[in-house]
Order: sequence, then structure tokens, then C-alpha cells
Amino acid sequence: MTQEQATWFAGAFGQLVGNVDKAILGKEHAIRLVVTALLSGGHVLLEDVPGTGKTVLAKALANTIQGTQSRIQFTPDLLPSDVTGVTIYDQSTGRFEFHAGPVFASVVLADEINRASPKTQSALLEVMEEGVVTVDGVSHPVGSPFVVIATQNPVEQAGTYSLPEAQLDRFLIKTSLGYPDHETTVRLLMESSNRARAASVSAIIAAESVTTMVQLAADVHADGAVMGYLSELVSATRADKDASLGVSIRGALALARAAKTWAISTGRTYVTPDDVRELAVPVLAHRVIVDPEAEFAGVTAEDIVTRAIATVNPPTYRAA
Repeated sequence: MTQEQATWFAGAFGQLVGNVDKAILGKEHAIRLVVTALLSGGHVLLEDVPGTGKTVLAKALANTIQGTQSRIQFTPDLLPSDVTGVTIYDQSTGRFEFHAGPVFASVVLADEINRASPKTQSALLEVMEEGVVTVDGVSHPVGSPFVVIATQNPVEQAGTYSLPEAQLDRFLIKTSLGYPDHETTVRLLMESSNRARAASVSAIIAAESVTTMVQLAADVHADGAVMGYLSELVSATRADKDASLGVSIRGALALARAAKTWAISTGRTYVTPDDVRELAVPVLAHRVIVDPEAEFAGVTAEDIVTRAIATVNPPTYRAA
């Protein structure tokens, strides 16, 4: 990893964020998190109230990349084969042929993922973790880059199925957009005639360049002391009195990958404790299960991760 490569990465990262920001105004931090997940080889879960632009953000990111994209509208009657694809017998050739589903795309938008049954939700487990789909015993790779951007509405619970912990753990980052501030709201109202904001976002980077950026981010230097700090943060979530289940090792690995991408996005070739702290809540909180009694008292998973950050002291030395 050279400084020139880090500088090029930071410039390209800024262009990606700026391009998506054309569709989602005033949400730069959330956009940076989503782009970080993409360039870390991970997936994103957007959870927020209706009408905050979750789908627009996902579609704008998909339009930014010169790769394939698809949208799956999750409904209660959606079947696993509607996501992954199915093998069909061809009478003319006397052979079974595989017909790929919408999951075979560079950017997959899983809209309202909690409206589908757990069986259909689980169709994404293998492909999110390993990048392959197995149908009738045959594995089919989805290619690279590959990112799933799922949205869900936490307000309407009727007819929904909460994502199980095992699937939540597959998402690198969980974030929300929230309502825009006053100035941004006025700008949106002035442009109310534009009902397809994501469509106005054009592609600015090739899929191959995204793969190169993912490889560069993986080469960022992480000192042993910083990784030790990350490990202590994860252990603190497990030891918290209000947590019935802390962060798994998969969560720790996810935070390490995301911290590397966050570091190089600022032009640095190394990870600092600040990178870890900045990403701890969006990467770790959705992996923590709060004890029911503590949850009834108002404790959230974000509170547990924040307590871990406040409790564990960052390193003041460099590991040998």
C-alpha cells in the first residue's frame, strides 16, 4: 500500500459519495457508511421509518456503478427460487438448465426484506456469506463486486418477519437515514416535481474498479495494538450485564475490514483507534442481543456498544 494509492482511493471514494448525494441530500455520513460496506465486501441493512429515502439511496448507489443491478420486492408469497433462480427441464435438449434469479447482480436491492417468510429470507444466507448460490447441488458464483442492500420498516410489524440473529450477523453495517434538516427539506420541496431522483444519478465507476478498490482496502495496515483494542471492545459487549449475547468473531472481523476501508477513504494507509470507534456502533450494534429485562427498562444495543467504547481505553503505543 503506497500513499499514492491511498490518495487515489480517497478521491474515488469522495466521488462515489458525492454522486449518490445528488439523490439523497444532506445524508453524507450515511452514504459514506453504505459506500464503506460496498468497498469492504460487505452488505448493508437500512432500517428507518417510511419515506426517508432508503430505496432511493440503494438505487442511487446501484446507478453509480457500471455493473448489473436488480431489485427484489419482498412479499409474504415470495419463494426462495424467486430470489436464487431455478433449474428447468428443457425437452428440446433433454437437459436441466439453470435460470438465474435476480440475486445474480452486482448490486441487489432487497426492498422490505422483513415482509418475506424466514424461508425466503434464508435464501440470501449462502450468497451473502460466500458469494455463491447452490441450486440442486450445483454452485453458481454471483461474481464480484456483489453487495446486498436490504431495507426494512420498523414501524409496521403486522405481516412481517423479523430477521433472525444469524442473518443480521451477515450484514456488515446497519444504519438509518432519519428525517432531513430544515434547509434540506426546503431544497427537496423546491424540487418536488422530480419524482425519480435516483434515475438522475449516472454511473461514474466501472465494476472492475470497485473490485480493485476492495483489494486496496484489504491491504491497509492495521497495527497489532489497534486490533487488540478492537478485540477488547468486542469482549466488552459480551461481558456487559445488559447483553444476553455479545458480538461474535464475525462481527470483529467485519469491524476490522470496515475500519481499513474507512481509514483509506481519508487518504491514510493505516488504521487508527478513531476509525474503530467511528464505526463501532453501525457495525456492532445490530449483532448484540439485549437482555429482555434490560430492554424493557429502555436499554438498547447501541447503548451497550457505546458503553464498551467508553470503558475500553484506546492504545497509546504501537505493537512491536
